[in-house]
Amino acid sequence: MSKTYVFQPKGVCSRQFTFELEGTKIVSLDVVGGCNGNLKGISSLVKGKEIDEIINALEGITCGPRATSCPDQIAEALKQFKALSNDENKEDYL
Repeated sequence: MSKTYVFQPKGVCSRQFTFELEGTKIVSLDVVGGCNGNLKGISSLVKGKEIDEIINALEGITCGPRATSCPDQIAEALKQFKALSNDENKEDYL
């Protein structure tokens, strides 16, 4: 059964990430705002991948002078999802 997780990134042009996740795999990622073509490409590349694989690949990427980026915020969102998934009250967040 898939879960939907919505995340508001900080410090980037994107305003919202909506993930559909099934177990530890990403089914889809929809992004509102940001660099349209780049984020469509990233969304396509993460489909079917394991959460940890995407965190490892995207964490720490910066955008210009910013300390973060949309890819880094995707990694942050997935880390938060994992933490919530380990919380017995996770249904309150999804």
